[in-house]
Amino acid sequence: MRVSGPDSLSFLQGQFTNELRTLPATGGAYGLWLNVKGKVVADSFIIPGDAPDVFWIGSYFSPAAVIRERLESFLIADDVVVEDCTHQWTAVSVLGAPLPPGKRPASGVSFPGRRSGEASVEYVFPLPEEAAVRALWAGVGEEDAIAMTRRRITAGIPAVPIDIGASDLPNEAGLETDAISFTKGCYLGQEVMARLKSMGRVRRRLLRVRSSRESPPAPGTPLFSAGRPAGEMRSAVADAAGGSMGLAMLSLLTLAPDQALALTENGPPLWHILDAL
Repeated sequence: MRVSGPDSLSFLQGQFTNELRTLPATGGAYGLWLNVKGKVVADSFIIPGDAPDVFWIGSYFSPAAVIRERLESFLIADDVVVEDCTHQWTAVSVLGAPLPPGKRPASGVSFPGRRSGEASVEYVFPLPEEAAVRALWAGVGEEDAIAMTRRRITAGIPAVPIDIGASDLPNEAGLETDAISFTKGCYLGQEVMARLKSMGRVRRRLLRVRSSRESPPAPGTPLFSAGRPAGEMRSAVADAAGGSMGLAMLSLLTLAPDQALALTENGPPLWHILDAL
């Protein structure tokens, strides 16, 4: 078992009715917030609260203000309250087996996370309880934000809006299975999602890349293949072997499976694509 504090956290509480009542009693659901063109605005987990019409909405990296604005833009006559609790709560990610009952926070919510390729659980609890919770976990191994980023990139899990955002479609990051519904009622971007499922094909994809010799480049660094633009790095981190690994948004139109990537037009092709095209 290993734990990690959140490198970023947005957390809202809302009182809703109607369709959200169909959420499972435990675990909640992960999904994306899209605009009318089907592009990614934010992501979040929605977790049932203690009362029938109370729900928690949490996101690793998408700002609470963005999610709250999306929610409130659809409120017309419903009796709904949305509160930003980001600065009142904190969280810990637990990798591996869930915490035994005696090690869990006294209050708060928990739900399955998306931190790495192995199972993880997020425990979110009031900030004043942090010292007491950390005392419960004395002696448990802890990982920092860099290690958690490495785990996420290794598993090919995109961070929203770092790796996929307002200029991108969910399908370009492989999120149509985990974060998009094709049976739900009307929502922004639904027509685009249905069209892509039935007859479309994306021209770009978020792929894992690695270099054994270079340090992590900044987000947005252009990538080139055979002297031609191929895409850009979205996030990167040092790996355990002295090189770097990252997630890059790459064009599928010009790349061949065995082509390497460079950081400049005439630079050495030191970055290799780890995923199948």
